[in-house]
Amino acid sequence: MNLLKHLRIKLVRHESVSTKMMIDKMADIISCTNETSCARAAELLANGQVIAVPTDTIYGLACSANCPDAIKKLYTIKGRDSAKPVAICVTFIPDVRKWGEAGHLSDNLLHTLLPGPVTIVLEKTKHLNNPYLNPHTTKIGIRIPNHSFMNKVTEAFNMPVALTSANFSNEPSTLSIKEFEHLYSHLGAVFDGGVLSRGLDQNRTGSTVIDLSKVGYYNIIRRGISYERIIRILENQGLMNMQ
Repeated sequence: MNLLKHLRIKLVRHESVSTKMMIDKMADIISCTNETSCARAAELLANGQVIAVPTDTIYGLACSANCPDAIKKLYTIKGRDSAKPVAICVTFIPDVRKWGEAGHLSDNLLHTLLPGPVTIVLEKTKHLNNPYLNPHTTKIGIRIPNHSFMNKVTEAFNMPVALTSANFSNEPSTLSIKEFEHLYSHLGAVFDGGVLSRGLDQNRTGSTVIDLSKVGYYNIIRRGISYERIIRILENQGLMNMQ
């Protein structure tokens, strides 16, 4: 009996330690309304961490776009094929021009499209020099979300932020932090912005992705949640569909 009791005590202690280790590895959950949340997010990005963030569409996984180790970590967490590109998130229209070749696009067009639920695909500029960032293409998708938290984070960080959906590859996109709990242990922090896109399943498609890299033309890569509005804007600006 004494031996059995001893083994049971050891087992309970082992389970307690294992549980504690699991809890210790869990990411901090930080409300976006916390007054230090933006600064904390920018600090984690600068330290090469991958964090979960809300946008104007779905939750995303974010890291420093020009940090090789951070990009590799991002792909590992996602279980994502390195051939599948990720976008970057910036703050202002001049940032779009710094990281993407947008000389052929007018300020009027860019300001009409952004900020909002749209990703613009352009040729990379020389400033995006991370060999692990979309290594199989010369292009980059660029976003300016219509979301005050993300805008403040990217402004504080002052560098491009790689952004992809907060889920394992081939899983549905997420509208609340509860939906990607299984990723917490791999993240530097989770920033909680509540339920996004009114919690509507049809909005899980995320942003509309358009290739504007060719002068005078557009190509819809993903319809997304703002497809009709984007098409009207592009055609009113005289751009033609490549398809």
